[in-house]
Amino acid sequence: MKPLNILQIVPSISLVYGGPSQMVRGLSAALGKHAKVTIITTDSNGDVDEAPLDVPLGEPIPEDGYEVIYFRCSPFRRYKFSTALLRWLWANAHGYDIAHIHALFSPVSTSAATLCRWKKLPYIMRPLGTLDPADLQKKKQIKKLYATLLERPNLAGAAAIHFTSELEAKVSERFGVTTPGWVIPLGVVLPNLPARNAAQATIRQRFRIPTTTPILLFMSRVDPKKGFDLLLPALQQLHKNGQPFHFLLCGANPQNRDYETSIRQQIESSPWANWATLVGFVSGDLKAQILSAADVFVLPSYYENFGIAVAEAMAAQIPVVISDQVHIWPAIKESESGWVVPTQVGALAEALAEALGDDEERSHRGKNARRCAEEKYGWEAIAQLMTATYRQILFELDLA
Repeated sequence: MKPLNILQIVPSISLVYGGPSQMVRGLSAALGKHAKVTIITTDSNGDVDEAPLDVPLGEPIPEDGYEVIYFRCSPFRRYKFSTALLRWLWANAHGYDIAHIHALFSPVSTSAATLCRWKKLPYIMRPLGTLDPADLQKKKQIKKLYATLLERPNLAGAAAIHFTSELEAKVSERFGVTTPGWVIPLGVVLPNLPARNAAQATIRQRFRIPTTTPILLFMSRVDPKKGFDLLLPALQQLHKNGQPFHFLLCGANPQNRDYETSIRQQIESSPWANWATLVGFVSGDLKAQILSAADVFVLPSYYENFGIAVAEAMAAQIPVVISDQVHIWPAIKESESGWVVPTQVGALAEALAEALGDDEERSHRGKNARRCAEEKYGWEAIAQLMTATYRQILFELDLA
């Protein structure tokens, strides 16, 4: 059977944007064992104060089993728009079997879907949670107009909509279109982490964390939807009750520095400021050491179409405390990989206290988390399922 030639289209794959970028890289690397894969994207590396990615533009760059072509963000850097990318797509769409477009309400993705339709290139759209009713409430009037004029025709013309959980598929707004939805989870690379004892010693020394104090990790984008208005009061309550912890905040927000700064200021002015370290965005060896050293992972989001950071923590054998608005919560609950709570301060504080206060239960749920990640979120199995989905879509289009 002839390998497919697959085009992945995403506004940015800079790791400063977190999970969506990691997902496209991981998916492409896994798909590369079964197909020819090209990512087209922009050189965006943050929307406010970062320089663009230092990469060659307009030419294929070999990666781990796939290739990436970067284009200059122009004229709208903040919105990751690129006229050069769209010109390239117009000229080269005929060379691909199918396109997988990541993100809605993003000008370059929206335009790319329109071009694919004009060029008769079948395409799949992955919403990244943007069709969640809670997310649609942000800039509601603008999004309503944008959806009516642009995204509804794109969704209607898509061969399929890629959801990453059953809950995302269930709650997502479809704007009246009947395009089939496919539920295929995201994956994680099962990490090759340093030994836990060595990592704990390194991290505790680096951040001056007492030997017996459990490490509570937040590793995601610093964004209002992540539930900081629940998490910070819950940590305040733990401190008041004398429950020891050291909070590592690993994350940033390249699109909203003001919010990131406000969260930092709230923590720094809190009574438990000495129980926290604000690390910022992490990657590479430091990220691996932190994942190996952490005792509990927390993410009390108000909405999360999948929660790649949660799956990554599970792969690192960390038990997780998440809200029931993180859409992979059923897998967490079923596998006893952590604690699932409503979006309430009291419930979150209670779960955190239980997790932080019971070494044996943390170890048990951490092992379950690793096993669940291996079984459900390994990239190889997901790539095989995605490749079969691409082929089925193309087969059905040939019959139509």
